[in-house]
Amino acid sequence: MEFDNSFDVPLSPAQAWAVLMDIRRIAPCMPGAALTEVIDAQNFRGKIAVRLGPVALAFAGRVQFEDIDETNHSARVKAQGSDDKGRGSANATATFRIEPADIGSRVFIHTDLMLSGAVAQYGRGVGMIQATAAQIIGQFAGNLRAQLERQPAAVTPDVPSPPIVPERTPAPPRAAPIPVSAAPTPPPELPPLPAAKPISGFTLLARVIWHQVRALFSGRKS
Repeated sequence: MEFDNSFDVPLSPAQAWAVLMDIRRIAPCMPGAALTEVIDAQNFRGKIAVRLGPVALAFAGRVQFEDIDETNHSARVKAQGSDDKGRGSANATATFRIEPADIGSRVFIHTDLMLSGAVAQYGRGVGMIQATAAQIIGQFAGNLRAQLERQPAAVTPDVPSPPIVPERTPAPPRAAPIPVSAAPTPPPELPPLPAAKPISGFTLLARVIWHQVRALFSGRKS
């Protein structure tokens, strides 16, 4: 199945790109996700806990970045994972791009997802998987914005001003040496955000059923 999502961040496209490509930083913002291994700059291992309705699933697998376009701020991500209880596997290809927006930047994500095994049966019938993806992206965006508000210096570091060269003047006799100022003490690092919790299965199920009821009554009125 294929579906699209988007979210906004209060950064320029170049700044948003730098943040989203920093996997160590954004992994804790993803609900239920944990980064377990950095293989290299484009390959990672991790795990994620999700709920499809009342069913709790935990996938462990590998994520790979492909077709990274620094100029146009776009990339493709492939993810493969298996449920830790042997109930099936998931293969996803997500393409994302960043475009300017009024608030700063908007991130567009197109996902092509394939499920196999018993997990393929859990999300059928009421659009559970699409609703789950929308909830995950929405919570991820909120967590990311909260992190940016806590650590603005990590996104927009101050650029040191060039030194001012004074005009040369004759030194007075027996002038005292100019003391060298001590280097400024760097500010203490803020503690990292805790990993986001998985979305409640009951809450997600209630929202999906509500959307289905609204769609049903809207169809009858038309």
